[in-house]
Amino acid sequence: MTSSHAYPIGQPGKPWGDAELAQWRARQVRQRSFADDVLSDIERLRDRFDVSPYGEVAYAGERFALLAVRSRSWQHGLPCILVTGGVHGYETSGVQGALRFADQHATAYAGRVNLMMVPCVSPWAYERIQRWNFDALDPNRCFRQASPAQESAALMRLVEPLRGQFAAHLDLHETTDTDESEYRPAVAARDGKPFEPGSIPDGFYAVDDTENPQPEFQQAIIEAVERVTHIAPADDNNKIIGMPVVAHGVIRYAMKALGLCAGISGARYTTTTEVYPDSARATPQQCVAAQVAAVCAALDFVLAR
Repeated sequence: MTSSHAYPIGQPGKPWGDAELAQWRARQVRQRSFADDVLSDIERLRDRFDVSPYGEVAYAGERFALLAVRSRSWQHGLPCILVTGGVHGYETSGVQGALRFADQHATAYAGRVNLMMVPCVSPWAYERIQRWNFDALDPNRCFRQASPAQESAALMRLVEPLRGQFAAHLDLHETTDTDESEYRPAVAARDGKPFEPGSIPDGFYAVDDTENPQPEFQQAIIEAVERVTHIAPADDNNKIIGMPVVAHGVIRYAMKALGLCAGISGARYTTTTEVYPDSARATPQQCVAAQVAAVCAALDFVLAR
């Protein structure tokens, strides 16, 4: 076990205060452009979809427009599908996967489903290649009432009028080596707790909902993704990221209790996808393709019911 002093901010056993938060913010450097990478691609979808703002994120003089992409002909009676990416801004394939699905595949489902797609939930973090938001909060633990995270609160307001009408919700994520080298040590330091080393799963896996398990849905996704990239094996304790493996490449989390994005829609079928772009057995482009395959498989599964 390594104590939290291994992280360069804070003191072992002492949660961060304002001074430590300011130090952490000073380390966050803009490395890419949300406008160039994401908003420009969304703009190119306007000829095929309705694109509308659902709020903005504002931090220290920076403002980011939050945009949702919807089926142009939203039809009562069709299954509604929610696709979200970039809840963790550093998880690139989730953002690119949502954008690629919208651009290259979504029109094939026109007239059969109603699609709502939010490719990048956390634009400030996207630009910093960061998991947390400006306030050192993990948006994917903040999807709850009176959320302290701007990103999470805005998405919940967008989804609330349609809550319960969604058939499926796919929240696209990835796991990287920096989860172990940066983000888990940072969480331990922020919270004044010891850092307990873990391991990074090598491959794709899916997270089902403990309170609403849908094993056939998860397996349909796994089978589709397995044609694109490899599935993460269980460790020696039959676990992935500390959770029991309930089926090939599938674990379960209590989505609502943990404040996870995949728990906000009230959909029957929900999943959080996880790919591993740092794997020696996969490329970043394979990981994007895996995200697209997961979304398509989910839609095909819903339409077959």
